[in-house]
Amino acid sequence: MTVEPQVLAIDLGTSGMKAALVAADGTVTGWAEREVKLHVLPGGGAEQDPRDWWDALAEVVADLGRAHPDHLRAITTICSSTQGEGTIPVDAAGEALTRCITWLDMRGARNLKEHFKGFPAKDGVAVRRIPRWLRLTGGMPSTTGKDPAAHMLYVRDELPEVYERTASFLNVLDWINLKLTGRTVATVDSILTSWVTDNRKPDDIHYDAGLVAASGIDRDKFPPIVACTEVIGEISREAAAHLGLPLATQVVAGAIDNTAAAVGAGTVADNQPHLYIGTSSWIAAHVRRKKTDVFAQIASVPCAVPDRYLMTALQATAGANLTWLRDKIVEYDDPLVGAGHVSRDEGSIFDAFDRILPTVPAGANGVVYTPWLYGERAPVDDPKLRAGFFNISLDTNRSDLLRAVFEGVAFNTRWLSAAVNRFLGAPVSSLVITGGGARSDAWCQIFADVLGVEIRRDARPVAVNARGAGWIGAVGAGLVTFPEISGLAKNDHCFAPDDTKRALYDDLFASYRTLHKQLAPVYRRLNA
Repeated sequence: MTVEPQVLAIDLGTSGMKAALVAADGTVTGWAEREVKLHVLPGGGAEQDPRDWWDALAEVVADLGRAHPDHLRAITTICSSTQGEGTIPVDAAGEALTRCITWLDMRGARNLKEHFKGFPAKDGVAVRRIPRWLRLTGGMPSTTGKDPAAHMLYVRDELPEVYERTASFLNVLDWINLKLTGRTVATVDSILTSWVTDNRKPDDIHYDAGLVAASGIDRDKFPPIVACTEVIGEISREAAAHLGLPLATQVVAGAIDNTAAAVGAGTVADNQPHLYIGTSSWIAAHVRRKKTDVFAQIASVPCAVPDRYLMTALQATAGANLTWLRDKIVEYDDPLVGAGHVSRDEGSIFDAFDRILPTVPAGANGVVYTPWLYGERAPVDDPKLRAGFFNISLDTNRSDLLRAVFEGVAFNTRWLSAAVNRFLGAPVSSLVITGGGARSDAWCQIFADVLGVEIRRDARPVAVNARGAGWIGAVGAGLVTFPEISGLAKNDHCFAPDDTKRALYDDLFASYRTLHKQLAPVYRRLNA
C-alpha cells in the first residue's frame, strides 16, 4: 500500500492529548486521544502535569500505529498545536521544575499588579506603561493574571527557589518541542503573551530590550524565537524511542491552538473569519495590519501565515459550560442523558443534547444564562464575572436550563461579534464554525439564529487543530503552500438564520447586556 507522506499532528488542549495523521491535502487519517487531568487549586490556580502530556502522547501515537500502521510508517514530519498561555519553568537540563501554570490560572494577578503598579493606574497597572506595550506588541498583560507575563512573576515572587533554577520559561508548545527535539525555542505566537516582543513587522518578530527589562524577568530566561513553519530539527533519540518513530523524522515548530485552528478551518484568506467552539471559544481572521481595540480586548497578533496577523477575539469559557453541566449537574444514569442513549463518552453527549434542544422553544421559555464560569476576556476583561441562570420559575425544567446554556454562549458570541465587525471594518455575514462544539447541529443553528449570519460547519470540526498543525507542518516541509489551503478545506453543512426568531433573540440579547451591566458590580463585590 502506497501512502502519501504524513504529518503526525499533535493537538494538546486543556481537556487532553490528541493526535492524528494528516496528509498535505488535509485528509485526516486516524484519531486518538487521552484525557489529561486539570488540577484546580485554591486562589485561582489551574495546573497540568507536563509528564501526563508526554505519557499521553506516547499512548495516542501507539493507538494510531495499531489502527493505521501504513500511515504511521509514512510519517516524515511532526508538528504540534497546543493550548496557549501556559507557563513551564525548566532547568538547564530541560526538566520541568513545576507543573504547567495553565491559561486558566489567575494566581499571578497580584504579582503582576505589584510589579507594574504606578499612578495613575488602570486596573492596577501604571497607565504610563500601556502605550509602549500597545505600540510594540499590539496588546498588554492581562490583569486577570492568566498569561505568562503574570505566571513568570508569580514564580519569581512566590517560588524564588524555582525561579533561581529556571533556565527558560516555556509555553506549552515550546515544552513539547523541547521534548521532541531537545531544542529550546519559542514561536512567534507562543511568545506573544509574555508581552516582551516587537511585533510591528510580521516577518521580523523579535525581543524588545526595553520590554524585556521592564518585565521583571531575566533576559536569559526567554527562549530564541522562530517562525511557526520553521523546521527546528529532527526528533531526538529519546523522543523517538518514547514514541516509536524513526530518527529521521523532522519537527516543524507549529503553533498555539488559535493560530492552528485558523489554518485548519481553511480561513487563510484576508478577513475570512471562523468561530471556534472548544473549552474556550474565539472568533479569528487573518488580516494585513497590526491593530488593537483596547476597549474590546481584540488585537491582531503574529501568526503562522507569512506577512499576516491573526485577529483574535477570545471568550474565556464556551464548551466549558457544557462540561460543567455534564459533570456537575447531569448524572450519567439520568433520563436527560438517556434521551440520547449515550455513555460517558464526551463525543456522544451532543447526541443527547441534540435530541433535547429542539423540544424547547427558542428563548428557553424565558430563562437566560450568562456563561462566565471563569471570568471573561473579551469583549470585557473581567475575572470577577460568574455564570448564572435568570428568570427561573416553578414551570422551569432542566431542558429549559440546557437550552439556556447553549443560547447564553451564543449571546456572548454575539456580544463579541459586534466588536469583531468594527475591527474588520465590515459586518461578518458568514462564519466557518469549528471545534468540538460544532458537532451539535442544534448549537450550530442557535448560533446562526442568535448571530443572524450564515454558519458553515467544518466537515470534521474536532480535527481542526490537528489539521491546522498538519498543514503548518506540510508547509514547513514544502508539501503545500498556504494559498492552496483555502481550496482544500471542506464544509459539510450550512445553517441559515431563521428570520422568524430574530425579534425574540434581539430582545433576549438586550436583556443579556442589561444583566452584565447590572451584575458586574455585584460580582466584583462577591469575588473580591
